[in-house]
Amino acid sequence: MAQPIPAPAAAQFANPLPIIGTQYCEPYPVDLSVVREDKFMSPGNFVVTATNESKNTVIFTGKRNLRTLDLDQRVLLDAAGKPIVTLRQKRMIMTSQQRWNVYRGKSKEPRDLIFTVNKGSVSMFQRKAKVHVFLANNTKEEVCDFMVQGSRAEKSCVVYTGDHTNIVAQMHKENTPRCCVLTGKEKYSVTVHPNVDHAFIVALIVILDDMNRPS
Repeated sequence: MAQPIPAPAAAQFANPLPIIGTQYCEPYPVDLSVVREDKFMSPGNFVVTATNESKNTVIFTGKRNLRTLDLDQRVLLDAAGKPIVTLRQKRMIMTSQQRWNVYRGKSKEPRDLIFTVNKGSVSMFQRKAKVHVFLANNTKEEVCDFMVQGSRAEKSCVVYTGDHTNIVAQMHKENTPRCCVLTGKEKYSVTVHPNVDHAFIVALIVILDDMNRPS
């Protein structure tokens, strides 16, 4: 008789798992609040707050560069306003697939690529969409390094290691007051497991939010 496949477990990494930087890896779970700002006042902007501190502290902001009118680009900044990564969408012609490249700092150069996020075509019969993440050194992209599985109905998603055996982060969208629906303001609650790079997880959430918004 075949043995049942064990369910994925919360990751218990003994050492930091830096994707963007070791300074974003904590030895304890990190709880975050990610808020997408009013689309009329601050289109494409995000504020990220650490909620498991003694008081809420803004640790990241995400901004769209309106001066260049580049609607396919976001920049993630640290608390001091220094660019950490640039998130850039690569337009796919004649397909519903979506692909984003994430670069270090303000760079767009291939040598500064950190990871790529790819969302394939989704069938109307699929209950949960899957998004694959490939690190820069994974050039063949045959097996993903991380995978995000989300449910629109449940307004939630889980980030797994590529082999689907460990959960590295979980996110759910909080109920939006009616007054905020028209302005596009959204709030996400996120838990990042110990030693996982929380800047990496925030960059993923900013990309996922854009992927799931109506075009």
